[in-house]
Amino acid sequence: MTPATITVRAYIEGDAPRLTALFHDSVHRVPSPHDDTQQRRAWSPVVPDAAVWQRRMTARPTRVAMIGDTIVGFAEFDPPDHLDMLYVDADHQGQGVATALLDAVIAQARDLGARRLVTEASPIARPFFTARGFATRREETVERDGVALRRFVMERMLIDP
Repeated sequence: MTPATITVRAYIEGDAPRLTALFHDSVHRVPSPHDDTQQRRAWSPVVPDAAVWQRRMTARPTRVAMIGDTIVGFAEFDPPDHLDMLYVDADHQGQGVATALLDAVIAQARDLGARRLVTEASPIARPFFTARGFATRREETVERDGVALRRFVMERMLIDP
């Protein structure tokens, strides 16, 4: 079976409803031995408001991954050097979608002259980022609705020191 072709494009008006649904669904459906139901509910209790995300994603460079006409992931970049979100549809895990999105963000960060890229990775995402050259700088805990959530501040240098 031939792998599907993934294309990455800029966010366009009208993507927000699909991206909010994809975010919420991936939080709840992507298998993770690190998160329990309470933590998933705290991270995404409901599908986020699409109008709020529309404003947010219009203001920041957001990349959208497509397979054919289907949105399968997205990454939100906060210039000059912060990867704020990277989510892949639960049914498209392990198909190269996250890598395609990360590559697009890295290229954009380099174009903007960033020396590094920083993100806060969940325990399930940490191995993905480690395999792509990110180093863990520290572990931290954030609280959502009274529930503690672990994450890792990770950094990848984009230029030689």
